Amino acid sequence: MTDPETLVTEIEALGARMAEARASIATRIIGQEQVVDLALTALLSGGHALLMGLPGLGKTLLVDTLSTTMGLSANRVQFTPDLMPADILGSEVLDTGADGARSFRFIEGPIFCQLLMADEINRASPRTQSALLQAMQEREVTIAGQHRPLPAPFHVLATQNPIEQEGTYPLPEAQLDRFLLQIDVAYPDRATERGILLATTGTAEAAPHEVLDGAALIAAQKTIRRMPVGETVVEAILDLVRACRPGQPEAPETVTRGVAWGPGPRAAQALMLCVRARAVLQGRLAPSIDDVAALARPVLTHRMALTFAARAEGQELGSIIDGVTRQVTRTEAAA
Repeated sequence: MTDPETLVTEIEALGARMAEARASIATRIIGQEQVVDLALTALLSGGHALLMGLPGLGKTLLVDTLSTTMGLSANRVQFTPDLMPADILGSEVLDTGADGARSFRFIEGPIFCQLLMADEINRASPRTQSALLQAMQEREVTIAGQHRPLPAPFHVLATQNPIEQEGTYPLPEAQLDRFLLQIDVAYPDRATERGILLATTGTAEAAPHEVLDGAALIAAQKTIRRMPVGETVVEAILDLVRACRPGQPEAPETVTRGVAWGPGPRAAQALMLCVRARAVLQGRLAPSIDDVAALARPVLTHRMALTFAARAEGQELGSIIDGVTRQVTRTEAAA
């Protein structure tokens, strides 16, 4: 068991390195602090993230910058309707040697990296989307009956256009649940957009520098899992997740009437990891209820769905989650 003083030292050192990583990313990603923090939260927690935003908002640039700063080997796959699973996973080819002997040789696909950007993931067919399912959950792929482990660490940052749905294939619930977080990338404000104009239309652009590498990120993920979580925070996570499930005794009327299906235990696990990572990013030694409230939408939105009646009435899932979060945090704070 780790000595408490040693753990405190490790958490403080990790916090300092993450502050340096954020500064490195900020040289290239102007504004979007919340988006950057959520992406770093996903990496520190050992999970995957789904980036939702319109084209041109810097999603691809963010992934490229993260790969440099975190010292990870990265590949990018542009998902299209004609993309096949072998285009992502790789395939076996028949080689003929100089002596005429024939043998199969495996050619690795782009998934064999540490950080995979799946661009416009919903444009690929369900068959191709499912090729990622095993990789995201088990960190390995099965090709020609043989299990092939992926490099460690392995993370998927997928992008999706929330507006243009023509010719797309919505991600199934099982795959959405594999994403630790959904990160909404919004338009920048005027001051931020002005900064982007001045920084990116000159003769040179700032370049990020490497702060961590794969081994350091794995060590950081282990440190995150050892961080203590107070009983109040644990209860807040349980109350929040269970209150978002229709049919549960804890669910309020807004959830019972407006939500078709709610988050499973994986959502509670995601919150438990993410609140720790957020605390580290903010230079704290332990998470608080505020961390639970801040991460409620990113963790729960893609794990829930509105009923048809609620959609017809114009209800928004985010508003329901916010209402449940306020109720839970008030209850825990009063306790």
